[in-house]
Amino acid sequence: MTARQSHEKLREEVRKVCQKFPNEYWRDLDEKREYPEEWVRAMTESKHLAALIPEEYGGLGLDLSAACVILEEANRSGANANPAHAQMYVMGTVLRHGSEAQKREYLPKIANGELRLQAFGVTEPEAGTETTATRTFAKKKNGKYIINGRKIYISRVQYSDLMVLLARTTPVEKVEKKSHGLSVFIVDLREIKGKSLDVKRRRVMMNNFTNELEFRDVEVPAENRIGEEGRGLKYILDGMNAERILIAAECVGDGRFFLERAVERANGREVFGRRIGENQGVQFPIARAYANLEAANLMVEKAASLFDAGEPCGAEANMAKMLAADASWECANVAMQTLGGYGVDAEYDVERKFRETRLYQVAPISTNLILAYIGERVLGMPRSY
Repeated sequence: MTARQSHEKLREEVRKVCQKFPNEYWRDLDEKREYPEEWVRAMTESKHLAALIPEEYGGLGLDLSAACVILEEANRSGANANPAHAQMYVMGTVLRHGSEAQKREYLPKIANGELRLQAFGVTEPEAGTETTATRTFAKKKNGKYIINGRKIYISRVQYSDLMVLLARTTPVEKVEKKSHGLSVFIVDLREIKGKSLDVKRRRVMMNNFTNELEFRDVEVPAENRIGEEGRGLKYILDGMNAERILIAAECVGDGRFFLERAVERANGREVFGRRIGENQGVQFPIARAYANLEAANLMVEKAASLFDAGEPCGAEANMAKMLAADASWECANVAMQTLGGYGVDAEYDVERKFRETRLYQVAPISTNLILAYIGERVLGMPRSY
């Protein structure tokens, strides 16, 4: 069986799961700002959220290219994979840098749904994208780390049992480089939420369970530190290529969702005695959006292939995320324009997905930072920030 054939079978499997959750399901959740608990459970039971966990730990043992197919098809179906996608890439920090004991303890339970690892604690109010300015501090004392600090725009904390957290373990003024002295921890959220961890939900423009967190003397066992103390930023950055490629695949799925609705409308809507798709002013923007989406998808496939081969893929991962985000946003605008007034009507689902896909212009990394990366790291121009 070829990779394309196996991926088509995988697409069909994901479609079957997602067909049980029609657009009405997502529309209702969006209106009520509720979590897609049933969908996440179904995707967990089908093992699709454990795609990247090796078989020896209870997962499917698939590569990143296959994982991209899963998230693309989920978003294409009308779902919003955002409430669950972190389960794929966050566990990679444990898989690639955790101890064997940590892998044995957590990965099988994540794979079978006994535990959820969907929270990723990096961003802070004062630091933003300057991760080396992280102020959350973990002080080692009597075999434990005592953590204090704040994080912002951290998603899914209410529905996650565990969090991968980045914190300083050496003050910034005592390290040679700002990137040193940061460590990563597995934090068990079950006993600390509402106690030593304050969780304040922030309303954002999509249904994403985004929060502001305050850690107050949170105790974490020393054995919950991932890898070496002080090398945490390297571990976090190592997983960001996978994150960007997976989210780029979601953007491709969003783009396909929008284009399918735009084409359906262009073919079915008649005004002044002719279908609106007969008008070049309607047809050409849809065609151009399709071409740009297909081009972006090729970069996603290239980036995923390089990642799976163990090759350097930082530039490709960044470009895949940027191009796919741009393409999905173009498709969103085309669908909105083609549907006209119906595009802003919640019953047609375009406005919901429109809000969801807009996020990826700024997160998990903004377009400008990607351009800065390409300018400096790929083209050899001076650092611009």
